[in-house]
Amino acid sequence: MALKLFLFALLISLPTSLSSTASKVTSTNYPHLFSPCLVNKITIQTIFYVGKEQKPKFNPYRYKFIDKASTFASSSSSSFSSNGRDSTYDYIVIGGGTAGCPLAATLSRNFSVLVLERGGVPFTNANVSFLRNFHIGLADTSASSASQAFVSTDGVYNARARVLGGGSCINAGFYSRADAAFVKRAGWDPKLVNESYPWVEREIVHQPKLTLWQKALRDSLLEVGVRPFNGFTYDHVSGTKIGGTIFDRFGRRHTAAELLAYANPQKLRVLIYATVQKIVFDTSGTRPRVTGVIFKDENGNQHQALLSNRQGSEVILSSGAIGSPQMLMLSGIGPKKELQRLKIPLVLENEHVGKGMADNPMNTILVPSKQPIEQSLIQTVGITKMGVYVEASTGFGQSPESIHTHYGVMSDKNELFSTIPAKQRRPEATQAYIRRNKYQLHEAFNGSFILEKLAYPISRGHLSLLNTNVDDNPSVTFNYFKHPVDLQRCVEAIRLVSKVVTSKRFLNYTQCDKQNVHEMLSLSVKANINLRPKQVNDTKSMAQFCKDTVVTIWHYHGGCLVGKVVSPDRKVLGVNRLRVIDGSTFDESPGTNPQATVMMMGRYMGVKILRKRLGNKAGV
Repeated sequence: MALKLFLFALLISLPTSLSSTASKVTSTNYPHLFSPCLVNKITIQTIFYVGKEQKPKFNPYRYKFIDKASTFASSSSSSFSSNGRDSTYDYIVIGGGTAGCPLAATLSRNFSVLVLERGGVPFTNANVSFLRNFHIGLADTSASSASQAFVSTDGVYNARARVLGGGSCINAGFYSRADAAFVKRAGWDPKLVNESYPWVEREIVHQPKLTLWQKALRDSLLEVGVRPFNGFTYDHVSGTKIGGTIFDRFGRRHTAAELLAYANPQKLRVLIYATVQKIVFDTSGTRPRVTGVIFKDENGNQHQALLSNRQGSEVILSSGAIGSPQMLMLSGIGPKKELQRLKIPLVLENEHVGKGMADNPMNTILVPSKQPIEQSLIQTVGITKMGVYVEASTGFGQSPESIHTHYGVMSDKNELFSTIPAKQRRPEATQAYIRRNKYQLHEAFNGSFILEKLAYPISRGHLSLLNTNVDDNPSVTFNYFKHPVDLQRCVEAIRLVSKVVTSKRFLNYTQCDKQNVHEMLSLSVKANINLRPKQVNDTKSMAQFCKDTVVTIWHYHGGCLVGKVVSPDRKVLGVNRLRVIDGSTFDESPGTNPQATVMMMGRYMGVKILRKRLGNKAGV
């Protein structure tokens, strides 16, 4: 049965135009496709048919405009190609992520666009493509992983995307729009916003099939007063609701990379494994002016991509809340003292680059159940008036032997520890941690968790460079619960979750005896994984529990804030031909999950740019 579902998912990934030929794929014609060994492989292939004979041709990249970075014609040591393909571009987008893909697809309708993505494609990565592998993708810390792990200086494990499609490839898939108040604060045109969301939804968003656990959460939230019930909706409204998901009914993920289907293939080029080293400026005028970028390919060879000299051409940073401020600083825009410390030539001093970093703190309560647990990610959400969101994740467990990392999650060689001071990861401390948490990856994902996410945290942190290697994570501090208001709201949230898991509806489902709060918190402390020191009273004091067990829900933002680093139209202040369009420009995370709004913003800003440049001729 599993094999049949796998093959069905494989076939529905084919372009619509090939549906008539898909029926010709049989065990007789292509026996290798029906081998049981195929199920265990990480990669799958998309099948294309060419010519009258319909001979199979495999394209793991799905779209013909995607290719490896090494196919770029010009390197730093040679002259540029004369055929025009790799000469100049109207737009160069750094980062083919959640915002970058819809942005590039939109801009390509009228102009030549080059997307430079440091990771690979999601289409052939089973850890990305299937819901059942969600936890494995995050646990994989190999160099080829779609997620790049890091640990903030707060001692909290985190991850950033390293794949075409960005965070939509490694997140829990929940889709929910921002509320009208966020749109108003952002200064966006509500009409265009309401046109841009459906543009995304038509291609990749689905209505989830509720699991029994998610139904129990729904009923329990209503029982404890998180009302009204708003049914299935993409809108962000107070009460209990069922949101959208980018997982279809077969458990297959649809990412922002699939929004590239909207692109004009004649005007778009996407290079994968293309790691941008820096943005290049002409500083001979009164204001620095972007001329292009330097990037390296998968073989380590450097290339330079140039912007067209046409008015309106731009480099657009869409590398996320970690990557975009990091790239600005590596390119010479940022705090003067920090750039001088690393001997980075100063292009423009801006003390605000990397500042205002925030991450929505999340705390979880582990809930035992005597019922069989189905795998599910976020489907039901309780949106409270206190600014707290309650959600659930269930059934994710995997033996340590099946989760592959290069050196082990606690090794000194592991990139997780690139931001942890050496004295905090001495061998004896590392080994002691491993003994205490022998199955920590298993514990981190096994069982069922009720999650509470704090919306609108007041606490703020910062990002700074550790070195000039773009492949390395910068140092990131979020200062979880530094502001007392954040801590008090977390305490109120834990009290609410405690009521949910001890409600009549929930106990009827789990078939477990009612536990007191101390017992639930004690169980949860053992299941939560971070590097923060634990206190003896962390199960007796809810405030201490919040601080000791805080984890991330990957909704970090800031670093390139509007009014401080970029203008309202996302142009970088003080330089010409450079924008930042991604979550680094947000001072709050929109909705219960930001991915809907980040994808919408890519489309929205693309349309705004085209209309500003072409007027009615833009055709969008």
